[in-house]
Parts: sequence; structure tokens; C-alpha cells
Amino acid sequence: MTQGLHTVRILANFHRPAFTMNPRLTIRQQRALCSQLGHVKLKLLYKASIHGFTGAAFHQQCDFQGPTVSVGYNATGHIFGGYTSKPFNQSGQYVPDDRAFLFTFKGEALLKYQVINSNQAVKMIANSGPYFGESLVLVNGSQAVVYSNPGNHYNFPPAEMHGNNLQLTDCEVYQVEGEFSELEKPWRSIVWESENELMNSIKTYKPINSSVPQARILLVGPVGAGKSSFFNSINSVFRGHVTSQAIAGCAGTSLTTQFRTYTVKAGREGKPLPIILCDTMGLEESTGAGLDVDDIGNILKGHIPDCYQVQLSLTFLYKMFSCSPGLKDRIHCVVFIIDACKVSIMPTKLEEKLAAVHRRANFIGVPQLVLLTKVDEACPVVAEDLTNVYKSRYIREMAQEASTRLGVPLSCVVPVKNYCEELELDQKCDILLFSAVIQMLRFADNYFDDINDRSSSKKDIDVV
Repeated sequence: MTQGLHTVRILANFHRPAFTMNPRLTIRQQRALCSQLGHVKLKLLYKASIHGFTGAAFHQQCDFQGPTVSVGYNATGHIFGGYTSKPFNQSGQYVPDDRAFLFTFKGEALLKYQVINSNQAVKMIANSGPYFGESLVLVNGSQAVVYSNPGNHYNFPPAEMHGNNLQLTDCEVYQVEGEFSELEKPWRSIVWESENELMNSIKTYKPINSSVPQARILLVGPVGAGKSSFFNSINSVFRGHVTSQAIAGCAGTSLTTQFRTYTVKAGREGKPLPIILCDTMGLEESTGAGLDVDDIGNILKGHIPDCYQVQLSLTFLYKMFSCSPGLKDRIHCVVFIIDACKVSIMPTKLEEKLAAVHRRANFIGVPQLVLLTKVDEACPVVAEDLTNVYKSRYIREMAQEASTRLGVPLSCVVPVKNYCEELELDQKCDILLFSAVIQMLRFADNYFDDINDRSSSKKDIDVV
């Protein structure tokens, strides 16, 4: 009789409909996380509302499954959690992981908190869910609660992380599938021993239009993408040591408040190079914040003076500007500076602003280039060796996505690494920076060619 009942239970379980596990993370949120991890996708392994808020259920679904992203949800709408590259187990021991981090979402933006004590990044506890150091535990003690104690392992503001609401409505764990990998052959060729040749090409460059002594390049991009850092990096390679003339940093709003034009010199007391880099406020997602897109036309046409203090809008002071700028005062190439780590998670409103700048430059006839910065932060393969930048499958995908989002050909997207934390120069980094400047000068020549062609056509019409 007992055996029969047991058989019935087995059959009942066999015919019970399987639960459908639908991830609570939106596609944009998943992409935001994947942008930090590389050429990967997320596969849902564990969902507490289905499998149970217990350590046993969590470990049954997630142990030995490789890198994972763990996500907690609470009633106040906070979405937060952590990533570890190490597989979970039930050893009771700490596991080192220098790639681990915690995160929370603020709207569509991902806020990231890097591990502090990487030797104790993750703890493998049988009676709990994901256990990040002694700072954050999801499904703590097999309860639908969070343990939160920022400090020596990870540091974060609790109000920002989870709104001080420690009651979980759900918990999910995703397996990270795929990894950063190299292509069989580079997607673009580059000579890594050409530093002197590239430097001399820039020093000896002359605009093909004799009325223009220097090509003027406008740097445009979101706050924090690396516009000012790019100038500092170019200045560094020609000075022979790392410099920081332009104000740069990682603030949430633009540190650049003026329209600035920077001349680069070949050495401390050397001659100015035939290029001027123009920097202005970063683009921001919010309406009315950052650079006013409506004033890009004035900048491109050369109406805006150097060191103009940007406030809210340049338009209302238009009469103060140069009304008849010459060709030498105009912008000859626009360069979009885009963070490679954030291409996939670019907010819609910010993308719209970049598209508006792109349209304005197209209308005026100014060629455009895209610099993909922070490639070493975006891809560990590149961080390990910068010469892998054109072998990285992930960087190629980010370049293609930047090409699509900004509406420029892939040939107009150039990966670079700025000098940010280094004290000494690096030849590989220099070569990428030089290559970017060479492309800017080529694009400026395209602009001058177009101007000359239009002038010739006008003369022909006048003669007729």
C-alpha cells in the first residue's frame, strides 16, 4: 500500500506542469550588467519565489554553475545584488575574487561598488543565499531577508543600495554564460612599433587649405566619457610625461564649464602642433543640463570665443560672439567621445542628444569620428594586453553598436585608452592615441577638400 502511494506521488510530480521562470530584470537592466562583464548573456538559475527562500534551494540550483549575478528585490522597488566570477558551493569558507562587485539600479543607471577585501569577496554558507563578504547577504539564514553591513568587504550607502528595506519580495540568481574571447585574426590592422612615425606625421601635418594654420577638432560626449582626459593624454605623449592641464575627473556632472581650446606643444618649450582640441561641457541626460545641443551650430561655425563661461544657454548672448568667423575659426572635425563600458546602456535621452549633434554636424558638412574610450575597463582581454584591442570580440561588438547608435560607419569608430591612473607613459597606449589623432587630421582634410570643391563649383557657376 505504501509503495503504491509512493508511485502515485512520483507520477503526480511527473505530470505536474513545469514552472515558467520569467526573469524580473528588464532587457535594459540585463544589458547594463552584461556591459560590465563582456561578451556574455544571463541565464536564470534560481528564483526564490518559485524554488523557495532557503539556502538549500539556492545551493541546489546554483552550486558549481560558474560566474553568477545575484539580484534582490524589495517592496520599495529597489533592485540590487552582486556579481562573483567564482562558483558557489557549501564549503563554509571565504573565496577570493578580485572581479566581484555589488550593484544597485537607479532608474536605468547601474551603480557599482567594487570589492574592497578581495580575499574575502564571497563566503560559501549552506544556510543562506548569495553571501558577499560580510557586507551583503540575500536570503539570509534561509529567510526572505537581506543582511546589510557595508564596511571592510564592500562599501555602499544603504539608502542608495536598498532603501533600508531588508525584506525581500524575490531573489534571482543568473548564470553568466560566455566569456571575453579573442578573434582568430584582428578586425583591424595596426603596427605596434610605429610610435615615432605616427608622432612625426602629426608634427609635420599641414592643413591643405593655406588660410588655416591648425585643424580645429571639437570633442563632444557624455559626462565622464573622457573628453578632457583625452586632451590630457595627447598632451602627455607630446610632453613626454603624464600631464593634467584640462580639468578631468569622475563627477556626476560636467567638470568642464567653459568652451576651451587647447593647443598641444611638441615638448615643454616646443612649437605648437597643427591641431587645436576644443572641449566643452559634457552632454547630460536631463533636459536643460550639460551642453545645450541648440548651440552646437554656433560652436561649429566658429561664433563661440575661447574660455566662454557656459551657463544655461549660449543663444541669448549670440550678439557678443564673432559674427563673421573665418575658415580657421570653424570646427573642422567633430569627435564623439563614448565610454566603451556604457555603449549598451546609453540612456535614450542621451542618445537623442548625440543624434541631434550628429544631424547638426551633417547639415553643416563637418565630418565626424567616434573615439571608444576605457577599452581596458570594458574588456579584461584588453586590460591584460592593450595590443588585444583589435582582437577582442567584445570591443568589436561595442564598436559596431556605437556605429549603429551614432549613425556613422564602423570605419569611423576608433578605440583608445586615456591616461587616468598611470604615472608613466606606455608605448601601446601612445600608439592608439596617435592613431586617433591621425584619423582626426585626415577627416579635417576631408572637410577642407569639400570646402575647396564647393568654392570651385561656385566659381564655375559665376563664370557661366
